[in-house]
Amino acid sequence: MTQTLPRRCIVLLGGSFDPVHNGHVALADYFVHLLQPDELRIIPAGNPWQKHGLQAAGYDRVEMVRRAFASQEVPVSIDRQEIERDRATYTIDTLRAVRAELGQDVSLVFLIGADQLQHLNTWQQWEQMFDHAHICAASRPGFAIDAGHVPQNVIRQFASRTATPEKIRATPHGLAYLATDLEVDISATAIRAALQRGERPDTLAPAGVLDYIEQHHLYRN
Repeated sequence: MTQTLPRRCIVLLGGSFDPVHNGHVALADYFVHLLQPDELRIIPAGNPWQKHGLQAAGYDRVEMVRRAFASQEVPVSIDRQEIERDRATYTIDTLRAVRAELGQDVSLVFLIGADQLQHLNTWQQWEQMFDHAHICAASRPGFAIDAGHVPQNVIRQFASRTATPEKIRATPHGLAYLATDLEVDISATAIRAALQRGERPDTLAPAGVLDYIEQHHLYRN
């Protein structure tokens, strides 16, 4: 009898990472433990259309990401495709590119925080993202996940697609998972403000990231 090989699972975490902080790491840790993927792929944004004025250069953000995720229990790769684009970056384009690269059988899981979930319906072709990946979201203090805070069409999509971690691991795309027990309230804005005040926010970002920021004089007035 032919043995069926386990489906590969790749977890994708995108973001500006300006700078990367402990909230990003906690989100990745949570879903790495939950899904036991074969790889964690970090995708620093290049020119995200909903954010303007990234303060750190792409190569600095790549190095900060490398340091922040160096101790993961699964292999980590850094995908530079968005940084290398010469146009606005849309997540749907990135997911299409990753799916084309890895093939149709791999389970792709795209991670977002609750703040992103609240305006997911403003993302370019957001519903088509499910054609290429699963979407897993986590809560955050101050970002309630209910009809008063999340758009109805997003709630409907998550309700109709919610699945167990096992099902997500065994399926290529199209499912959703909402983690309500991960509450890490950290923002890159707060970290940049602390750095501009001459403080070192040790509780907000990994030590290696803060060391890099200090060595390269990032986020100073």
